[in-house]
Amino acid sequence: VTVSKKPPEVSFLYFFPHPVVKMSSVGVARSACRAFSVSRNVARSSRCQAKAAQTAQRSVQQLSYSSLGGASSLTARSIFRSPRTSLGSRMTVRAIFGGASTIPPPADVAEAPADAEVTATGLASKVLQVGDGTDSPSAVDEVTVHYTGWTTDGKMFDSSVVRDQTISFPLNGVIKGWTEGVQLMVVGEKRRFWIPAEMAYGNGGGGRPSGMLVFDVELFSFKSKPKPPPAPEDVGGVPEDADVTASGLASRMLSAGKGSVYPKPSDTVEVDYSGWTLDGSLFDSSISRGETISFPLNGVIAGWTEGVQLMVEGESRRFWIPAELAYGTNPPRGAPAGMLVFDVVLHKIN
Repeated sequence: VTVSKKPPEVSFLYFFPHPVVKMSSVGVARSACRAFSVSRNVARSSRCQAKAAQTAQRSVQQLSYSSLGGASSLTARSIFRSPRTSLGSRMTVRAIFGGASTIPPPADVAEAPADAEVTATGLASKVLQVGDGTDSPSAVDEVTVHYTGWTTDGKMFDSSVVRDQTISFPLNGVIKGWTEGVQLMVVGEKRRFWIPAEMAYGNGGGGRPSGMLVFDVELFSFKSKPKPPPAPEDVGGVPEDADVTASGLASRMLSAGKGSVYPKPSDTVEVDYSGWTLDGSLFDSSISRGETISFPLNGVIAGWTEGVQLMVEGESRRFWIPAELAYGTNPPRGAPAGMLVFDVVLHKIN
């Protein structure tokens, strides 16, 4: 059994729970894509080749799981720029847990040394190589890094270094330990992190590494994104002057539009949006990503399907969407719970 010379591309997806797309309709990737990596070396035995082919096929079918993120949701338009790895001719997918190339663990992999810096959250780190940059990325910026990760018993579970390919991702789309930790770095810096279980994947299983995780990270560059919009003053509840429909959806026009046509459920709309929970926490924003989003209006949460039909092109409106019209009070992993507040600008109806 050999790996096809032209296997399909594999997307390494991250924890990007899109707040609009129905979680049930997009499917949540639960498998571990960290169980394979790309090597430019041809497999040296039929057993390795067979395992590589099986791993590649299984991973493509099950979408992906990144060691940096959590359950990933796939939108119809690939809203988030996932790093893509092309499995080209003579490139072999090799399972890391099946005897593939690994990087030896550091001597202090079992626990953070006494000279490590420790933040208030319990994240420990140590600078391995001083960088030549002066600025650090923010949580909304897209970073490009090399990394290798080990469990505290010294087992490597993932490495972009082994794949010989840097990886780029929005910093607020990965595990908490990464989001906090990489903000401490400057370009050119290499740092080791000891990430507590509660800032990684916890102590559970499911194919993901559990407990404290150790990462060596080198920051090559970052792209600054627009600053996220502040939470509105009335984010905590529905104001008295809001319009409320029979379903309980509340909204208030922020600025009038220039159009005269309202979208139908079957239409595709192009919008900008920002979403908050009632405590003012921003969970997603197309403005922060610097790009609009287009989607079929009947393919999103019920509050959006109903609400955007109240708008015309150019209009800006704020919505208070009840839990039953969003993701409920006990949503799928990664989706926000309870009533959600959205500011939406309708740019175009197709």
